[in-house]
Amino acid sequence: MNTALKIFKYVLYDVLRSKMIIIYTLLLLIISFGIIFIGKDVTKAVLSLLNIVLLVVPLVSIIFGTIHFYSSREFMEMLLAMPVKRKNIFWAEYAGLSLALAAGFSVGTGLPLLIYGGISGAFQLIVSGVMLTFIFTALAFLSSVKNKDKARGIGLSLVIWFYLSVIFDALVLLLYYLFSSYPLEKATIIISGLNPVDLARMLILLQLDVSALMGYTGATLQKFFGSDYGMVFSVILLLFWAIVPTVLSLRIFNRKDF
Repeated sequence: MNTALKIFKYVLYDVLRSKMIIIYTLLLLIISFGIIFIGKDVTKAVLSLLNIVLLVVPLVSIIFGTIHFYSSREFMEMLLAMPVKRKNIFWAEYAGLSLALAAGFSVGTGLPLLIYGGISGAFQLIVSGVMLTFIFTALAFLSSVKNKDKARGIGLSLVIWFYLSVIFDALVLLLYYLFSSYPLEKATIIISGLNPVDLARMLILLQLDVSALMGYTGATLQKFFGSDYGMVFSVILLLFWAIVPTVLSLRIFNRKDF
């Protein structure tokens, strides 16, 4: 356990002092302060920052996570030559990277909102961003352990991000168009759970009371996700999206021949 903790501290410190994390945090700070200062409205700022949470955070997490895994391959090979359990190496790498990325996002986005007085929806924005960071870092590790070739690993990570962030919404819109004459309120709840990005978007929008713009479907979603049961359901789904890819990555990592 002490060995795993030492590896975790080393990985966390190494990632936190990397130029990528510093630039990532500073850019989020500048963008967040700029949006709040120009708009003069924290509510509108949260809606604007929502696009960053849903697009930039997953992209940075999955690409940086993939690059970090391949860059740390020699370091992991050295540790594997020592009497260190594989699962300890994996968890130290994953936890160190995820927490560093989550810290960068929390400081870059959460600090401006805290200074200007956070409102309802700001908390959900930060929590959703942190959860998406852990989820897409897990997906990055899954993509990396599945492919020895770095180019293929990065390519697969980009495909995963593009599908969950862009293609999925297009498919959902097509589904709604084809079955517009049918009641899709309950189906919408299920579909939202199939994509962590879509689920995070729904949670934040409904907390900002903009569901009225979504018609009867929005009222149904507000009734479900706005309830205690709906919040618990959402958290469980986001945890599911974070845990499953991580466990699958660990199983492949334990059997992987470096």
